[in-house]
Amino acid sequence: MTELNSTFEEPTVPSTATPMDGTQQTTGSSIASSSARGLGLYFQCAVVIIGTVGTAANALILYAMVASKQHKKYALIFNQNLLDLVNCFFGCVTYIARLCNIDLHGTHGYWLCITIMSNACTWGPFMGSLINLAAVTTERYLKIVHAIWSRKWLRKWMIYSAMGFAWISGITIAAAVTIIDKTVVKGVCSPVLFSKSQATRLAYGLWYFLSFYAIILFIFIFCYTRILITIRHQAQVMAAHATHGSNTAQPGPNQIQSSVIKTMILVSALFAITWTPSFINYLIFHIDAKLAVTANGFYATLFIGYIYICVNPMIYATKFEPVKRILIRMIPCKKGIQPLT
Repeated sequence: MTELNSTFEEPTVPSTATPMDGTQQTTGSSIASSSARGLGLYFQCAVVIIGTVGTAANALILYAMVASKQHKKYALIFNQNLLDLVNCFFGCVTYIARLCNIDLHGTHGYWLCITIMSNACTWGPFMGSLINLAAVTTERYLKIVHAIWSRKWLRKWMIYSAMGFAWISGITIAAAVTIIDKTVVKGVCSPVLFSKSQATRLAYGLWYFLSFYAIILFIFIFCYTRILITIRHQAQVMAAHATHGSNTAQPGPNQIQSSVIKTMILVSALFAITWTPSFINYLIFHIDAKLAVTANGFYATLFIGYIYICVNPMIYATKFEPVKRILIRMIPCKKGIQPLT
């Protein structure tokens, strides 16, 4: 029996759920219907498919970045796709394990509960990807808005430290919450902590919403607004120089920089669009579980969020020119095309 199905069948005390989790609190036996359980089965199958597609897509982007020698130049972007790759892979593994109805009795069952069945292996990279996305935004902001300061003080070790921090902080938070919040009861992976205290659940929900949604979204809006203003000002200055016969433009580097900025703005906008419903529902759930959306609505918001991870690499493939060129070369039919004579 999976954690998802047990939640529908045993409407006990409220439980916690992360945006990447398949757990939802129930308040009555009316939700415990065959249609709800059937929807849960279809959702898990859909996540396996999305996880497989996302894993393959992110793996292709990582390969293209290495092949085009852009992985060191854009280390944070490379790290972003690596986090999404791990997230997709373990998301696929998690829901395959749930579909396989694994017995969770014994020591091996406990460790499967707190690592795989609880979504800890996907939740950690997911939070790490949000932290890393904020780091990418901050790096772009410093290099463009404060170009002189960044050339003087921004070092490679700072970038690598930010990459490491994204991994360590995401895994640490996921591990800490999962270990104290999950246990195996009668062979079922069940929550045990936040159901005991409404104040604890509310504090955790507010902290999670502010830290991994509101603050991240504020960073996107503030940094990219300032970046666009700075780029527009630079364009006006360059146009004025060109008018007086002094062309100081550097098309190559400027085009690459513009491509990176457009790519990251699209990635950030996609995050805001796809994850907003899930984060808002998650916050409402911790304020008052009765106000949260139904199981069907929860599945819909979570499915929309998963789309972000799959579409994300497609943005890099179409907007990041060095990666795009490598991927085009990998298309088999391109090799067989002969020029017309």
